[in-house]
Amino acid sequence: MTRNIAIDSKKNTGVRVCVLGAAGGIGQPLSLTLKMNPHVRELSLYDVSPHVPGVAADLSHIDTPAKVTWHTPETGGLKAALEGCDFVLIPAGIPRKPGMSRDDLFKINAGICAELAAGIAQYSASATVLVISNPVNSTVPVFAEVLKKHGVFNPRKLFGVTTLDSVRADTFIHEIKPDLPWGLIKVIGGHSGDTIVPLLSTVLGKEIDRVPNEKLHAVNHRVQYGGDEIIQAKKGAGSSTLSMAYAAYKFFTTVLNSYLGLTDKNVACTFINTEYDDDALDGVSELKDLVKKLTNRPDMKLKYFAMPCVFGPNGIERVEYECLETLDKTEVDMVNICCETLASNYSKGVDFVNGK
Repeated sequence: MTRNIAIDSKKNTGVRVCVLGAAGGIGQPLSLTLKMNPHVRELSLYDVSPHVPGVAADLSHIDTPAKVTWHTPETGGLKAALEGCDFVLIPAGIPRKPGMSRDDLFKINAGICAELAAGIAQYSASATVLVISNPVNSTVPVFAEVLKKHGVFNPRKLFGVTTLDSVRADTFIHEIKPDLPWGLIKVIGGHSGDTIVPLLSTVLGKEIDRVPNEKLHAVNHRVQYGGDEIIQAKKGAGSSTLSMAYAAYKFFTTVLNSYLGLTDKNVACTFINTEYDDDALDGVSELKDLVKKLTNRPDMKLKYFAMPCVFGPNGIERVEYECLETLDKTEVDMVNICCETLASNYSKGVDFVNGK
């Protein structure tokens, strides 16, 4: 693959990374991990919160080379925060609280995401964008639609961060199968409730038949509703912030290492736009055909789906659709349930931007 000379030079000079929502519960620990990365040249922190200067000051005392800058709407705003950025990570928005549905959450966070997406389109259109703001099934389409309106949408470089689902799946399966090797379990579909489909069979193989069904069901349920578990445990004081920051950073390092050409065959699951065929994303046509077959819905218009993807210097190189060819019956059933809900989730984001 032809590489960009400017990208090659960043192996030595490092990348500029912006965190939108840096003073929040996810933003702070995420910014800490980014400050520790030796390939981050500058860490740009943006937030509407008056606490962001203090977060930046705190991080700036850490003995790593990354320069820390901070920005608010009153001090240069999104323009100063975003210009020249290679990566933009977005945990901005309010967290889900006890009794709050994801629809309630979307009504608040959608407007925030649309504003940030417009800023990205204007000031860092070529950046790789990682959307963490919940609900991901609906906020990623908000970003996509705004970027489309500005004529700068690139499906290879807009990602919904779903890595926490894989992290949870790996953690929970080890509670019943501690002898398994550690490694991310593929989790497909979406990033909320029953749209989350952990592919436990990809790790267990034939061993899956030796695990009682109730234990497998319990693992799947905990992965799907792990966020509720954290919200209840924190008694209204927050949601999944530390584990989410860890998972987001884990995904970021996969994408960064691919961008810089530091490692080969980087694969991770992410929520992507699947409207286009293989001329935009290799493997998307096969993905859509397989989902239609699994759900027996030949007329399905699949616009978004979380899948394992191979990353390279220009973003997604290929969608690894092959995992859909070997699902067990439970996983096929879960894909069917996922697709019953997912379309309404991503349509919310599309309709919000288009004023429907």
